[in-house]
Amino acid sequence: MELLSPEIKDLGDFTARRSLPSEVRTTVGPFIFFDHLGPATFPPGKAVDVRPHPHINLATVTYLFEGRLMHRDSVGSVQEIQPGAVNWMNAGRGIVHSERSPEDTRDTTATLHAIQTWVALPDDQEESDPWFRHYAADELPTWESQGATVKLIAGSFRDRTSPVQAASPILYLDVQLAPGGTFTLPPEVPERAVYSVTDGLLLDGQAPPQHRMAVLPADQTVTIAATAASRCVVIGGESVGPRQKWWNFVSSRPERIEKAKEDWKMGKFPVVPGETAFIPLPDDSVETYGPLM
Repeated sequence: MELLSPEIKDLGDFTARRSLPSEVRTTVGPFIFFDHLGPATFPPGKAVDVRPHPHINLATVTYLFEGRLMHRDSVGSVQEIQPGAVNWMNAGRGIVHSERSPEDTRDTTATLHAIQTWVALPDDQEESDPWFRHYAADELPTWESQGATVKLIAGSFRDRTSPVQAASPILYLDVQLAPGGTFTLPPEVPERAVYSVTDGLLLDGQAPPQHRMAVLPADQTVTIAATAASRCVVIGGESVGPRQKWWNFVSSRPERIEKAKEDWKMGKFPVVPGETAFIPLPDDSVETYGPLM
């Protein structure tokens, strides 16, 4: 079992922990980006305002534990996401989106606790048409067994399949465990990892620290157990091959990232209807943390 320590970014009002990509591992299955945001509390007058920014050749997946966010994008989508639901945005050849706190939360105390992931698209889908889908919390398979409450965010697990439209074989689970609860994770996909949202977890008897991603051995059944009420996220799937990442751009082809940089700089990406602000292209000499949504 390989433990990945997150890169921690203090964003003033909340903390972001990035486990993927890391110095020692860039992907788990098709997942190339994994951010844990918060938990955070925003006093009245404070809000999330991620201005429009571009993506190519990937899908963004937003999943909330707490809070609410409003998504807008250049294909015309306007969608609020709430806890337990999924926003899946397929960037394909290029899309622009923003993520902001809903207007009715800005004058009150609000919370945010979320997982933001990017999924690299297979080679033959990198330049597909962009699209967006929202899946309500009650659309996703959810079940209880042996002290575990499990939600299948995307992919298939045993005899259950999520309605979320993924581009390649994938596994994405939200697992909440009561004290003494257990959840068995068979090797159904080639690559898997468990992220410890909380303390209190045991992976085959080993206790990963909170906020660590444990990359699991291939072809091995792993038992997740809880010494206290705890939560983890499971990701995995089949690799789509080597990918490069720069700022918001992911691609199998370095020249495609260079073209995306030039297109954003020259204003050639589509716009988000009703929004005029945007995040400028960072300077190449500056290490880019990337967006938070």
